[in-house]
Amino acid sequence: MGIGGISIWQLLIVLVIVVLLFGTKRIRTLGSDLGGALKGFRGAMRDAEEAGDAARNVVTEEPARLEGGTSGAQSEAASAQSKVSGEEVGASRG
Repeated sequence: MGIGGISIWQLLIVLVIVVLLFGTKRIRTLGSDLGGALKGFRGAMRDAEEAGDAARNVVTEEPARLEGGTSGAQSEAASAQSKVSGEEVGASRG
């Protein structure tokens, strides 16, 4: 007995029929296409895993950067915003 109750001889007969129906060239092409698809899938999974690792690193580094206080660019942006708000208030009064 073979796999799932199918003997080796039955598998060989099915294989011969498939080769006769499709030909070796078409089966070879199908195999290479399947191999290329699997290679692409593995590459995409690896890229997604690396992107996930990078996102996790950003999330863990973000709180450390914020604990140190506001950066120079952030404080400049806040002071520029307050100046603009003050000008708008002065313009509406005048």
